[in-house]
Amino acid sequence: MIKVTLKGGVVNEYESGITVAEIAKSISMGLYKAACACTVDGELKDLRDELTKDCQVNILTFDDEMGKKAFWHTTSHLMAQAILRLYPNTKLAIGPAVDNGFYYDMDVETPFTDEDLEKIQAEMKKIVKENPEIKRYYLSPEEAIAKVTADGEIYKEELIREHAAKGEALN
Repeated sequence: MIKVTLKGGVVNEYESGITVAEIAKSISMGLYKAACACTVDGELKDLRDELTKDCQVNILTFDDEMGKKAFWHTTSHLMAQAILRLYPNTKLAIGPAVDNGFYYDMDVETPFTDEDLEKIQAEMKKIVKENPEIKRYYLSPEEAIAKVTADGEIYKEELIREHAAKGEALN
């Protein structure tokens, strides 16, 4: 058993290996549905990360600045997925969360119209309803370069090479 200190200093015991998502669900379905990310001992983490030792956990919602950024970051990936489904020749660059939302730099054959944006939004809603499993995985810079090169993602390859050359982590 591990001891998890929650908001307000409440300490609960859980089986080692529990995720913060499971903790949120055990507290309330409302919190579970609103949770965007968490901090574990002050470090930003994914809700699916397993807890294996005593720690302090803060479950972040859209009302929290870091929760908002996590939500927008995920939404940028969702938008990119929708765009690739609809416009498979699109080349992705970066899609970060910013102070007031998110954006995604991409190379498209023709600029998007208002009609295209409506299609993208509808496709995003479709993906959310499909509720695909989201998995985080880690690749070495060499593996990441091979993957994005095989996918024809020239801008991603450039970014990976640039960050790897500086010794920066690739997330």
